[in-house]
Amino acid sequence: MTISLWSAATGMGAQQLRLDILANNLANVSTNGYKKVRADFEDLVYTNIKHAGTPVAQGSQLPTGLFVGHGVRPAATERIFTLGNLQKTGNALDLAITGDGFFQVQLQDGRIAYTRDGAFKRDAEGRIVTSDGYLLVPSITIPADATDLMVADDGTVSVKLTTGEINTIGNITLVKFINPQGLEAMGKNLFLATAASGDPTEGTPGQDGFGAIQQGYLEKSNVDVVNEMVNMIACQRAYEMNSRTIQTADDMLRTAAGLKR
Repeated sequence: MTISLWSAATGMGAQQLRLDILANNLANVSTNGYKKVRADFEDLVYTNIKHAGTPVAQGSQLPTGLFVGHGVRPAATERIFTLGNLQKTGNALDLAITGDGFFQVQLQDGRIAYTRDGAFKRDAEGRIVTSDGYLLVPSITIPADATDLMVADDGTVSVKLTTGEINTIGNITLVKFINPQGLEAMGKNLFLATAASGDPTEGTPGQDGFGAIQQGYLEKSNVDVVNEMVNMIACQRAYEMNSRTIQTADDMLRTAAGLKR
């Protein structure tokens, strides 16, 4: 019964963590480019009372063992990089990636971060930046006399000047990773590369497995609200059942402690 108490306690802790992750997914249901997170769990060590295959009489072996588990623990949180819905905005600086790939932005300390959020802006110098002011990499500057901005599927950026002339001012490139689940989320819709993600591979949008760029669209969160709500209900019921297990084990211990000769 002592094992059941601790096993149920680990189950309650696991469901609490799962609920925290579900809550974060639902909180970011309207976040541009957000990718939902899933919690993975694994069972703890087992107390083996009898081992399967132990020799017994007449040369036979035990067909099954006798063991008791000690609960559950969180193993990993996995980010699901499926494509979110594309929302038409009509804004020339709103860009969506219709497939694999990340935009590159430069942080204030010089590091390169990666994002699926294509809600770009123009700063006072005409450079394309994120909502937090981080520069798009490669850096692209829109001329002051530009009247229209055009971004092709392959990332070619062109502007129409007041003279009617159309000039190419740069190319947006994308990067992808062997293991994008290994990226480190740093907030602000940004990720950092890690040893687990591998080094970034840079390429042209729409080529070599990279997604194309869609101008005038934003990729929304890939969180399925209905699915998350169902998971929340299952999480709540699992938490209740684990708490009921603790109550039952406590009642059994109370009964055993109350026995009299």
